[in-house]
Amino acid sequence: MGKAVISGLFRKIWAPVTTGRPAHSPHLDMMMLDNGELRSYGSRIFGDGDYIQIVRKSFDYGISWQEELADPATPGASVKSPWSGDYITLRNQFCYPENPARIDEISASPAMSRKREKGVWLFRSESGPDGPFSMERLFEEPFHIQRQPLALKRWQRWLVAAEERIENKVYPVVLLSDDDGRTWRKKVLPAPPCHTQAYPHKGLRWRYCGCEPVVAEYADGHLEMLLRTSTDFHYHCYSYDGGESWGEMTPSPFYSVATMPNLLSLSDGRMLAVWNNTTPLPELDHELQPELPAYERDGSWEDVFTNRDALHAAISEDQGKSWIGFRELVLNERRNDADFRTSGGNYASLDKSVHQNQVFELPENKILVGYGQHPFCEGILLFDLGFLYEKSRSDDFRHGLVNWSVHQYRKSLSGGYRYAGHCSWNRCPGASLVPAPDGSLREMLQIARHPDARLMYEKEGAVWNFPASLSGRITLKLLLQPGSAGIRISLLDRWMNPVDEYVKEAAAFSLTLDAVGRVDATQMVKPGVESTLVLEYDQTAGKIRYTCGENSGESPLLNKLSGMISYIHLQSLAESADPYGVLLAGIEMNG
Repeated sequence: MGKAVISGLFRKIWAPVTTGRPAHSPHLDMMMLDNGELRSYGSRIFGDGDYIQIVRKSFDYGISWQEELADPATPGASVKSPWSGDYITLRNQFCYPENPARIDEISASPAMSRKREKGVWLFRSESGPDGPFSMERLFEEPFHIQRQPLALKRWQRWLVAAEERIENKVYPVVLLSDDDGRTWRKKVLPAPPCHTQAYPHKGLRWRYCGCEPVVAEYADGHLEMLLRTSTDFHYHCYSYDGGESWGEMTPSPFYSVATMPNLLSLSDGRMLAVWNNTTPLPELDHELQPELPAYERDGSWEDVFTNRDALHAAISEDQGKSWIGFRELVLNERRNDADFRTSGGNYASLDKSVHQNQVFELPENKILVGYGQHPFCEGILLFDLGFLYEKSRSDDFRHGLVNWSVHQYRKSLSGGYRYAGHCSWNRCPGASLVPAPDGSLREMLQIARHPDARLMYEKEGAVWNFPASLSGRITLKLLLQPGSAGIRISLLDRWMNPVDEYVKEAAAFSLTLDAVGRVDATQMVKPGVESTLVLEYDQTAGKIRYTCGENSGESPLLNKLSGMISYIHLQSLAESADPYGVLLAGIEMNG
């Protein structure tokens, strides 16, 4: 097969666009060959749980994909050694302590699907990515491996990031090889802290820390490890000797809870981060949820995930000291589904999310991201790195709510392996588009409160992302309808649920537009009249100025954030029914 084709369509890509679906939840099972061919190994699932193993291939850098049956002897995706040219991969076989009868989810490695001895296995091919591959068990103890081996440039060393459960606690692990993968040694790192129950939480998060590590090499040779935790942040640490020793685990610049982070060192020395810049709803009182088993009440497992619907990217030009972008790459296509918990079953995955990911650098400043953890939610997207450098964004709803999070949660069973819908609640759209009251062809976003006993939280909300900045100007074209209770307007450095009642406590600025049109007690807009409200924020100066025509006011910084503002969060103020709400005609941000 010749070199992959660069088409005119490929060159035109700028903002993220989904072009295909991976064959398996991406994190380990995609690869790119020297000629640019892309592969995604996995399975085609049938309704009764049967499956066939497949590989999807692209010969035009992800624009189009074709599906084939996978060779039953292949280990799936692998990486080429820069020293010998051999293709290698490490695969693990393990069981789940919470459910020992379950060996693993459907494997994207046909060779491993036939092997049941626990441990870590090395596959090697001297002939190329299609084998034949030799197979050798390296370790009898299983390590959960989420990433392909990383060939360190400065150290001529293979490094594999993994996790190991030791005495019922999960620790990050690195496996190192200095002889091109012939022999390996293991290093166990200290685990970062786990979540502890404190306000506003009434129960424990999944206390699963030190897991799903990713390691990347910076241009000067130092390494960064980024880990999933149950705290509000991914934790990270550094190595300056090729992974032999590591510094202290500390909170990283990246918000997220119980999701998979990723780092990719780019060919020009920049570093790309892909992660869920999100915070879930506070934990409920698990003792009041009789359906939960003990291991979900005590934090040994999670009862529900509410922060896996938005995937983000940022880029660093200074060895990780600062980051640019914090842009949404994709929102979960199923985020509003009424049957979110049960649709698609559990055969392929227990979780519906966009959090698992694998990232590749392509020619001409393009990036490919495979994402998702369920066939209903997975995708492969392309974008240009220039997208992360944009300074402005706007929306007038001509394309609907594709760029907005507006979902609400219906009361649903939580947790469990015991039925379809592990760790999910059903959803429904909350804030919605309605015809403009002036009789024009426009639609406006209504943020109101419609009582419904089936909802967990009734206040509607809307969440929108823009390029991260310390200071900026946001213009809102809105209509405060007569009889409305108004809305809260909050500026944040991460995504929070549209219905989150605690958003004010996490926001840099949080303003109230009340029933008579006052913003933080300063008269701004007239009810029943479409108005333009301008917000000028400055985190460094610690203030936000708001103007509407000749009216103006100013409020101080509410909370000092660890990051730059990249989100606006709008939520109804109504304490009871509000069928009128506030109508949003458009929004624009300039950094």
